[in-house]
Amino acid sequence: MDRPRLLTPDRQPGLTRRSMFGLGAAAASALLLPGCSRGRADEPAPSEAATFVTGNKGGVYFEFGAALSTLVSEVTGMELKPVPSNGSVQNLVDVATGKAELGFCTSDSALAAYEGSGHFSSTGRLKFYALARVYDNYVHVVVPMASKAKSLQDLNPDPSTPARKMTVSVGPKKSGTQIIADMILDTAGVDVTRVNLTLEQSVAALQNKADGTSKSGIDAFIWSGGVPTAPIAELQKSTGFRLLDIGTVAEKIALEKFGGFVVSSIPPSQYGLASSVPTLAVPNYLIAKPNLSDSWAWWTVNTLFRRQNDLIPKHPEAGALDPRSAIATMPVPLHPAAERWYRQNHI
Repeated sequence: MDRPRLLTPDRQPGLTRRSMFGLGAAAASALLLPGCSRGRADEPAPSEAATFVTGNKGGVYFEFGAALSTLVSEVTGMELKPVPSNGSVQNLVDVATGKAELGFCTSDSALAAYEGSGHFSSTGRLKFYALARVYDNYVHVVVPMASKAKSLQDLNPDPSTPARKMTVSVGPKKSGTQIIADMILDTAGVDVTRVNLTLEQSVAALQNKADGTSKSGIDAFIWSGGVPTAPIAELQKSTGFRLLDIGTVAEKIALEKFGGFVVSSIPPSQYGLASSVPTLAVPNYLIAKPNLSDSWAWWTVNTLFRRQNDLIPKHPEAGALDPRSAIATMPVPLHPAAERWYRQNHI
């Protein structure tokens, strides 16, 4: 799965020969000045520290958020503190209520929060901005290598023992993973016992069941995250695992549900699999509290793209960053300062 990598030491994303002429020689030289990590000198730095809610430890939200926070702190001279969380739902609430300045969330959760529907029907519409569409999450339905399950339907109870259900982790409460996992199981009509575990807990519980070391283990877990997700990749070195093909269910959801869902696949190279695995993918947004200062918004977006080459070694998903698709966050509006950054760079 090739990813666009538009930012290189020699050329910045969105800058073509035509846009260089449009910017003018002086402005173009300023944008491309080597070592100028802060960008425009006339853009004021943030005046106070900020918090970035990320995701489960070990997950891409957490790793990507921590790496971006470090770079933004370095560039601005003001601390952006990454904080682990349960994921999208919690992040949306924390950002909208001002408990955090920035956060990650999936596009379907963002849509529900913006409209006050679905999981957010009880809280009403939340107010927040988007800074960028970043990378896509991929749904992982993970089973031990020794599992007899070949498809989602194989997770259903054996007809001879209908009361004996398999146990499946659907991610932590207040997470985008739980919303997507419940939707997948409901759409497929799969009858299992659902439990709420973090990523690290899910991996440990799957190992326990596979090794026979604990009766509290699980038969499978569903995770929505970037690829590769490190704790899942580590499973191949111990228990070994397979990913179930959910292509048919993914197609149904992509056709019937609104929220940015697309049918995709996880390449075999990501986890040492025998072949690619059809699955459901959903975009991720970088979001901001409604009254986030222009300084924090501008410098965060500026760092996201100007320092992309520094983010890629921290996690390969940074290679998916593309300013041309980053502005596709509708119906969630872009923060005015973020929109200004894109316009300044002719996006």
